[in-house]
Amino acid sequence: MATRNKSAKTASKSSRVEVKSAGKANSSAQQDGEIQSANGKLGVMIPGMGAVATTFVAGVEAIRKGLAKPIGSLTQMGTVRLGKRTDGRSPKIKEFVPLAGLDDLVFTGWDIFEDNMYEAASNAGVLDQRLLDQLKPFLSSVTPRSAVFDHNYVKKIDGPNVKKGKTKMDLAEQLRDDIRDFKKTSRASRLITMWCGSTESYIAAGDAHQSVKSFEKALCENDEMIAPSMVYAYASLMEGVPFANGAPNLTVDLPVMLELSRKNEAPICGKDFKTGQTLMKTILAPGFKARMLGLSGWFSTNILGNRDGEVLDDPGSFKTKEESKLSVLEHILQPELYPDLYGKMCHKVRINYYPPRGDNKEGWDNIDIFGWLGYPMQIKVDFLCRDSILAAPIVLDLVLLMDLAKRSSELRSLGIQEWLSFYFKSPMTVPGLYPEHDLFIQLMKLKNTLRHLKGEELITHLGLEYYD
Repeated sequence: MATRNKSAKTASKSSRVEVKSAGKANSSAQQDGEIQSANGKLGVMIPGMGAVATTFVAGVEAIRKGLAKPIGSLTQMGTVRLGKRTDGRSPKIKEFVPLAGLDDLVFTGWDIFEDNMYEAASNAGVLDQRLLDQLKPFLSSVTPRSAVFDHNYVKKIDGPNVKKGKTKMDLAEQLRDDIRDFKKTSRASRLITMWCGSTESYIAAGDAHQSVKSFEKALCENDEMIAPSMVYAYASLMEGVPFANGAPNLTVDLPVMLELSRKNEAPICGKDFKTGQTLMKTILAPGFKARMLGLSGWFSTNILGNRDGEVLDDPGSFKTKEESKLSVLEHILQPELYPDLYGKMCHKVRINYYPPRGDNKEGWDNIDIFGWLGYPMQIKVDFLCRDSILAAPIVLDLVLLMDLAKRSSELRSLGIQEWLSFYFKSPMTVPGLYPEHDLFIQLMKLKNTLRHLKGEELITHLGLEYYD
């Protein structure tokens, strides 16, 4: 393994030099040789078969049956410009890079409740029951495996479908058995783990998370610093399976997970799907900064009534979410560089559990800005969004792009896939590097990564060549 990693890194380094110095000198055919084939089934394993997971799986099946379109999915509907604007080359992303096809996706999951995907989707109430009934045979076939769960980390819910073990290491081994079993029974050639579970109580990184040795010792000792999501991450990475974290939990944002990811060439990314209110912030805040408009304050409140809202009604789980949501403006606006504009901004976030709302979350923002000569202005945003409808295409894109990363000799040994920051509220980076939150810079980074993998020139938008 060590020899293979070293050679992959050497090849990656030389590839970067060639692209930088020669632009399109590497042909697409040469670059394709560095990406393994997408042939075969791709197994998607989902801890947490709730509203997001069932909306995603039901949506994929509806699209496969021709009952719906993959709206919101960059990989399915998005394009990538190649070369100059005058070249007229803008293929769809799924035709530009070798992604797995939707027909190749197979599914399993873990959940504390015993409902199959049809029952769980019906209970979630996100999708029209008439659509679910058309998908019932398929959705009913996806049944949950018993979950690794501890009520101490998610205090507002509990369920009967839970694994038993003397230690957390025992539970990790049971998950590894599940992974091997699914790969065998589904005949999948590749696997991805996609965390769609609940937000856990806040945990700060500690000694147990610093290395594989310390983490495994903590697993054997049932250390309370090891949350269930970390057990899933450990099991997946030990099996060489990429792991994407859709919640604000630390989970894979830990030194031990980066070590395992690199060692076993299993890419990781996270945290916290960027859906409603934070999506709006990463669209609006870059606009304020671009025009050098000041920000006095930004007050955000949410009401939602699904299982996510119930979980976040617990102060411990809310603190985990709050940490994720509060970091966005600081990193985009950079108050240390622009103290006159953002040095005194007040940013507050509230989330309220309101059962009648269901999955149709409402995010309300009051934004106090100021302009020329300090004159104040206000912006009000009331986003009546469908949380799982916004999250489902994110899950699909991450499944396909993480699989691409696993098959890419250049990406799979990196560990953290920062180029996928576009999809997260609190993007992971290598230690010591601040995250990029600007949605438009994130998108440019993602598309430039795809161009780079295929030996195409990176798009800088300088445009001077048109006026030579």
